[in-house]
Amino acid sequence: MTSKPTPPDGLVIVDKPSGFTSHDVVAKMRGIAKTRRVGHAGTLDPMATGVLVLGVEKATKLLGHLALTEKEYLGTVRLGQNTVTDDAEGEITSSTDASKVTREAVDTAIAKLTGDIMQVPSRVSAIKINGVRSYKRAREGEEFDIPARPVTVSSFTVYDIRDAVAEDGTPVLDLVVSVVCSSGTYIRALARDLGADLGVGGHLTALRRTRVGPYKLDAAKTLDQLQQELTVMPIAEAAAAAFPRWDVDARRAKLLTNGVRLEMPEEYAGTGAVAVFGPEGRFLALVEEQRGKAKSLAVFG
Repeated sequence: MTSKPTPPDGLVIVDKPSGFTSHDVVAKMRGIAKTRRVGHAGTLDPMATGVLVLGVEKATKLLGHLALTEKEYLGTVRLGQNTVTDDAEGEITSSTDASKVTREAVDTAIAKLTGDIMQVPSRVSAIKINGVRSYKRAREGEEFDIPARPVTVSSFTVYDIRDAVAEDGTPVLDLVVSVVCSSGTYIRALARDLGADLGVGGHLTALRRTRVGPYKLDAAKTLDQLQQELTVMPIAEAAAAAFPRWDVDARRAKLLTNGVRLEMPEEYAGTGAVAVFGPEGRFLALVEEQRGKAKSLAVFG
């Protein structure tokens, strides 16, 4: 009897196709990797394409920490129309001639949405309000408020402004933008708020995520490519790319894996999760500094 091949431990960087939910991609990957232990580091809307980081087997323990990293997007914002969902998937709720909006006005409005801002997520987001997902409440026609949350938009750049005409004949403007932002930032909420500030409404018509933390689009594979050949970034390489690295000797490695809280060098104070490597580059654990000592977040070695 042949033994079943062991699924690999590591990250898979997927170039998500449009029309798939993040859960659809996880389900596909379970089939490709032949294991139930697959998760993702932060969702991507069905309309959006691009980088979706998946963890297979032991690497699922990294995902919660990776989800907190910075993200980068390329997108198209249509000024002149609002939609129910703040993106092109939803029904249009208003149309306003946007042809008179100037580049100067766009730049001024974008400056207000850059830096540390308070953002109200889209009503059809997966945010939970009193334990119920916002999109579920919206679908059932409930009236409810979503509290604003602090997010950081490190950069919001307009590459191109194109005149266009919407299907209903309204003159609109399409902005090609790039955004670098903190985890939890909704790009379609930026499109909505930009349109609201300019007085013409706005929504997102296209979105491609080009980076999650250190993982970029050039390392991503489509589901078809992964079906042909499963490309997994080994867990040690993935951790070294995403977190500060702390190398320890064999004695400390043994103490750490036995649950002893080691003294941590001062340089790691306040850095969040730190990847600990033992002799021969073996990835041992993710820890964080707490009162000068290493508090274990997840053990791998």
